[in-house]
Amino acid sequence: MSWIATVGSGESWVCPKVFNNRSAPRDARMVRGSIVIETRLSPDDCPQTLLHYERHHPSPGSISLRAVPGGSISLVLTQDNEVFHTVLQPTWHARADVLRVTFSWDAQKREGWLAVERPEGDQVTVQLTPAPPPLPIEDVYTIARRPHLREMDDDVVFVAVSTEIEPIGPMPALTDHVQVLTPFGNSRASRLECGDTVKTRLHGVVPVLARVSRRVPALGAFRPIRLRAPYFGLTRDLIVAPQQRLLVGGSDVAYIFGREAVLVPAHCLVNGFAARHETGPRFVCYHQLLLPKHEPLIAAGAELESLYIGRLRRRAACVERSVLAGCPRGLMPEHARAGLKVLESFEAITLAEARAA
Repeated sequence: MSWIATVGSGESWVCPKVFNNRSAPRDARMVRGSIVIETRLSPDDCPQTLLHYERHHPSPGSISLRAVPGGSISLVLTQDNEVFHTVLQPTWHARADVLRVTFSWDAQKREGWLAVERPEGDQVTVQLTPAPPPLPIEDVYTIARRPHLREMDDDVVFVAVSTEIEPIGPMPALTDHVQVLTPFGNSRASRLECGDTVKTRLHGVVPVLARVSRRVPALGAFRPIRLRAPYFGLTRDLIVAPQQRLLVGGSDVAYIFGREAVLVPAHCLVNGFAARHETGPRFVCYHQLLLPKHEPLIAAGAELESLYIGRLRRRAACVERSVLAGCPRGLMPEHARAGLKVLESFEAITLAEARAA
C-alpha cells in the first residue's frame, strides 16, 4: 500500500481498497505514513494555512500545518489529550516560489520528521521529531472528501497521504518509456540495473551505479511534461518530470548566454511550444540512473541530466530518507556541479524560439 488520498487540481481521491472496504475499521490509526503538501508561497510573505482540520467526536483531535513569515513551517497535532508541536526553519536563503513539505512518522520506531524542499532545486531541510501520535484513517477520509471540514489556502497545489515513509531529496525524473543509449542500443531506463552500462558523449561508456524509482501523484511539481521533438535535438517526444534538465549547447547558446552549454529544466518550457503538460493516470512512476560523475544520459538524441546527489553520501541520515536508501554506501559517488547555468523560464523560451526560427 502507498498513496491512499489526494487533493489537488480541483479533484479529490481516496483509495477504494481502504475506504470502500467495510471489513476495515475506519477508526484504525496509521502507525506509519506521510503527508506531502506542495504550495506556492505568498508573494506578500503572509502566513499561510497549508492544512487545518479539527474534530470533536468521537474524541478530540486536530492537525495544523502552516507556513509563517520568514519561511518557517509549523506543525501542531493533537490526539485525545496528547499535543505534538514542531517548527522547521529552512536552511537556505534564496527565495523559493514553490515548496514541498513532507511530514512522516513511524510509531513503532518512535520517530518522525518534517522536511521542506524546493522542487526546482536541490535544497532540502529536515527536522527530526519525537514520535507524533498516529493519524486516524477516518481523518484522512475527511481531509480528502469533506472540504467543508478542512481549511487550505488557495496557494496549496496538492495534499497527498501515503501509508509509506515517502523519500525526500534527489528525485527521479524519467518515465517508464524513456529509452537511453547503451553500448547495445537503446534501453528503457526503468530496466537498467547496477552493473549495466550507458553511453555518454564526453565520457564514453560508464557504469550504472544504481537505478532509483518512485511512484508519486501526477500533480504539481510531479505532473509529467512532454518534451516535443524536434526541439533541442529530440528525435521523438519524451515524457519526463518537471525538474528534469536537458543539457543544451551550440552556437546559439554561446551567442545568447555566453556559455558553451546550459541546463534547461523541462518545466521552464511549458509556456512555449517545446513542451506541454501531460494528462493521464492519477499516479506516475519515475526512474533515474546514478552515474559516477553525474554524466548526462543520451535519450532520443538529446542529453538529459542523470541523478545528481552532490555530497549526500556524507549525510547518513539523509541517505536513509532518500530514494537511495537501499544503495550500498561504497557505490555512492560525490558529484560536483560543472558550473552550468540553469535557465529561467523566459530564457528557456527565448532559446526555444531562436531554434524554431
